[in-house]
This record gives sequence, structure tokens and C-alpha cells, in this order.
Amino acid sequence: MASPPLPIAYTAWTSLAVPDWLNKGDNTWQMVAATLVGIQSMPGLVILYGSIVKKKWAVNSAFMALYAFAAVILCWVTWGYKMSFGEKLLPFWGKAGPALGQSFLIKQAALPATPHYYKNGMLETAEIEPYYPMATMVWFQGVFAAIALVILAGSVLARMSFKAWMLFVPLWLTFSYTIGAFSLWGGGFLFHWGVMDYSGGYVIHVSSGFAGFTAAYWVGPRSKKDRERFPPNNVLLTLAGAGLLWMGWAGFNGGDPYSANTDSSMAVLNTNICAATSLLVWTWLDVIFFKKPSVIGAVQGMITGLVCITPAAGLVQGWAAIVMGILSGSVPWFTMMILGKKIKLFQIVDDTLAVFHTHAVAGFLGGILTGLFAEPRLSALFLPVTNSRGAIYGGSGGVQILKQIVGGLFIAGWNIVVTSIICFVISLIVPLRMTEEELLIGDDAVHGEEAYALWGDGEKLSIYKDDTTHHGVMSSGSATQVV
Repeated sequence: MASPPLPIAYTAWTSLAVPDWLNKGDNTWQMVAATLVGIQSMPGLVILYGSIVKKKWAVNSAFMALYAFAAVILCWVTWGYKMSFGEKLLPFWGKAGPALGQSFLIKQAALPATPHYYKNGMLETAEIEPYYPMATMVWFQGVFAAIALVILAGSVLARMSFKAWMLFVPLWLTFSYTIGAFSLWGGGFLFHWGVMDYSGGYVIHVSSGFAGFTAAYWVGPRSKKDRERFPPNNVLLTLAGAGLLWMGWAGFNGGDPYSANTDSSMAVLNTNICAATSLLVWTWLDVIFFKKPSVIGAVQGMITGLVCITPAAGLVQGWAAIVMGILSGSVPWFTMMILGKKIKLFQIVDDTLAVFHTHAVAGFLGGILTGLFAEPRLSALFLPVTNSRGAIYGGSGGVQILKQIVGGLFIAGWNIVVTSIICFVISLIVPLRMTEEELLIGDDAVHGEEAYALWGDGEKLSIYKDDTTHHGVMSSGSATQVV
């Protein structure tokens, strides 16, 4: 008996824009996933950064995130995408080139450096060729690149010169991010060696965490007053930004199978399991040791859970996601709340939003735990190296943890060195740091704008009612004050 004909909506060539390789469901999900990741940065982290900092830095912090997002997208389509996912130039770098022409963007997506071969030269895993156009792939990977820079910004808020940041963004994208992306995702040496990084625990979080900490060292600390007292200017808006970040992570982890498939569903569920567990553990630790549940602490715990599960999202079972959530809610808490107050390096380097703890520590932890818990059947759904598995499943799994550690150390080491070089080069052109007056006043001095139409936190009340250029302050007793 003949099969009934497909409804016309499911057939190819209903128009010139529907080739026979296009899967409309996969294309839809991938564009939605990309949009969710984009929303994590803009407005998600724009809101979070603008509200979690002291009031006088609200505009500057939000604008650094917004600027990074826009600048990365332009650099990405001009040269960054092909350096990360194009043809191989070096074992860790792709060939630069634009991703702008229609002949490139409307053809079927493909990652040319990803075919994986056995030692005898036989094909082990075919080239990655999702069933949607290159334009979708370019945009999806572009928002990942953007959020890496936005995360990094959290380490240098409230003192890095905006002009220096404008130079830093394209340089770090070009000489750091593209290296990690090609090495682990685009068909580089770590990809073919079998290092597991499902959605960016290393490519995004370890890189931005170590790079941010390094940049914070070179830029120097915030002003003494800001380091001593730096209260959030709007905790409720911080929660709004955090909520966008959490919900957007469905696209962050759910989009990396490059398809709307069973592995994508597994990744999304595990993401939420780990994040919820981590948030609860962090909150419990705050209550046990500091006697008060902290909303900001809960947000930190949520972030560490999301980061920790990222390299493992579609590779581990649900019970493993809970274990990872327990560890991601406690290990970064310990490094931040205990070691951060005892180790001199953490006191010298002023990492404004503790990005090292929430991203570098949590991301590296997640990578190692992936090497422990990666389930063989789930690994076979995603990884190029067949028979990959975590250590608890025996076989080749024992070597996997070593691979994970080496992969993480490569990303960390590269970012420390390259970020240092970038900061040195920029310092030869413009100062890395704001002037003392700008550090004292904040947004009004840096941008001529303020987040709230209220007097306070760093602003100086002008002697002249209509003066917008002088910052003298007169109290009722004619004494000069700084509020």
C-alpha cells in the first residue's frame, strides 16, 4: 500500500527559499535559541550590570555590556566567524574571512574542519552539516561570542576607561575567543582529541573568567571608597536581569546539538535542574554561615549552576545534574566567600562582580565533572570521538578527566597571556583606567548621563543652578562636600 503524500507544507521547493535540505523545525529552533542567547546579553546582562552596581556606575556598566554586544556582532560577520568555524589555518585557528555574501549565507550550514578520522585515515564522524542555512549558524554562534565579552566586562566595571574597552573588545575577540572556539568547537585540536565542551563551559566561561581576572589586574582596582562600599542600586532589577539570563540558557545549552532533537531536550532539562540546585545550595550556605539569605547570593548560585552544567548539559543524566548543582553551589561559594578573603591575590585583583569565581571556577569545575559523569549513549549523540564516556563508566573514561583538565588549562593559559598582551598594547594608545575625577564622580563625568534623576553617590552638587560643566558642591554651611 502506497504511503499517503506529504502535506505540501512539509515538502521541498514550495518556494525558492525552501531547498530540499532545509528542515523548518530545526531552523526555527536554532533561530529561537540564538535569540534567547542574545536576550541573555541584551537586555539581560545590560539590566543586571546596570542594577547590581553602585548607583553612580549604573549607566557605565550597562553601556559597557551594550557596546560589547554591538561591536562583537560586526566583528563576527566581518572576520570572526570564519576564524572560529571556517577552514583550518592552524590546529587552533581558522582562516579569517567575511560571512556577508548571500552565496555563503543561504547555502546549507557546514563546519568544514569537523570531519573526524580514525588513526588509519578512515572516516569516523562526518562533517557537521545542520539542516538550515549558514546565516542561521553565523547568527547563533555570534551571540555566543558576544556574551563572552559581556561576561568579561563584569570583572572591570567601575574603573576601566570606556575608550580602552572600545579597543579591547575587537582585540580580545580576534586573538582569544576565536582560538578557543575553533580549538574546541570548530574542528581544532581539542575537538579532535575529544575534549568535551557541550555549550561553552571552556569556550565562554573559563575564557571570560580568566581573561576578566587578568584584565582586572592590569586595569587596577576601583576607588577605595567603591571597594569598601558597593551596594546594588536596584535589587529587583538585578533579579529581572538574572531571570532573563536563566530562561535564556534554554537557548544557550539547548541550541548546541544544532537541531531540535532529543539531546536538545535533555540539555534544557539538565540546565534547569543544575541551576535550581545550585541556587538552593548557595542560599543554604549563606544562611548557615552568615545567618541571612542573600538575594545577590542566590543570583550568584544560579549563575554558577548554569555555568557548571554548560559543558555537560546534553551529556549527563539528571541525577548527575543534581550532583553538579550541589558542587557548583558550594565550591565557587567557598572560593569566593572564604578563599577570596584569605588569599592575597584575590584581595589585590579587584574582580568587580567576582566573574572569576562564578565563571572560571564554575566552568572549570563543570568541565572536570563532565569528564566524570558523561554518559556513553548521550555522548554518542553529540561527540565526534566515538565511544567517549565519563570516568564512572569505565573503559576510556579514565583518560577523559585528564583531557578535560588539559583542555581547561590551555584555555586558561592562553587567556592569561593574550589578555595581558592586549592590555599592554592598549595602554600604549590610551589609558586603561579612568581619571581620578571620573572615578570619584562616576556616570556623569564619564558619559554626561545618570541612571536616576536623584542626587547622590559620587555626584557633586553644582554651585550654579544651571551649570553642567563644574562640579563644586556647597552645603547650607558653605562647606564643600562629596556625597
